[in-house]
Amino acid sequence: MKIVTWNVNSLTARLARVTEWLREHEPDIVLLQETKQTDAKFPFGEFEQLGYQSVHYGQGQWNGVAILSKIGIDDVVRGFGDGDPEARVMSATCGGIRVYTCYVPNGRSLDDPHYDYKIKWLNTLGEVISRRDPEQPLIVGGDFNVAPTDLDCYDPSVFEGATHVSQPERDALHSLERAGLRDLTRALHPGEPCFSWWDYRNGAFHRGWGLRIDLLFVDALLFERATASYVDRDARKGEKPSDHAPVVAEFSSN
Repeated sequence: MKIVTWNVNSLTARLARVTEWLREHEPDIVLLQETKQTDAKFPFGEFEQLGYQSVHYGQGQWNGVAILSKIGIDDVVRGFGDGDPEARVMSATCGGIRVYTCYVPNGRSLDDPHYDYKIKWLNTLGEVISRRDPEQPLIVGGDFNVAPTDLDCYDPSVFEGATHVSQPERDALHSLERAGLRDLTRALHPGEPCFSWWDYRNGAFHRGWGLRIDLLFVDALLFERATASYVDRDARKGEKPSDHAPVVAEFSSN
């Protein structure tokens, strides 16, 4: 079984790239972020032609998350149920696995109210996960807008005093680990940067100036079945790519 998370940075602009990738790699479950579409505009039909059921939680030109599945979608929940108007999280059950797609707030700057919103959002996610059914396999994926450690940033000094590497963000992100989840890519590649995002500017991709902010967290049930996790850097190449690359996890059937 193959599960992927991918911030597509506008599905309107990137649909051809996304469908081409899906045809080539045929993942079973796909977690998308930053679709930047309304539910009415979301291309349910195109994904159905590729064999996917899909659900979407949209907000027009901002945010937006989706789940695609070849193994069923049930029990869909949009948001945290706390009245947050931003379309940033959705969960569902696919083939018996509870999956979350997350687009964590950027934070903007350390003195911006959006930073406080980001910390609260991450802590809320951790609280929700801590109340999960321990008998149901769980994966939480998405664009977390946090580099968990300095290894996940090409040059931490560049980000001093900025978001994505601050200790409060990292502490809030670790609420998922305190809830019993593991950062799968890092667990399988303890010494590798595994960057998933590169700025469009200054030739960052070719210079290797990246961040690892697209993450897949799994519970113990799925970790025991994990056989691989990797970043598909090739998807960041070519014409009009997203600035994020897909992060893939592969699991044995039992």
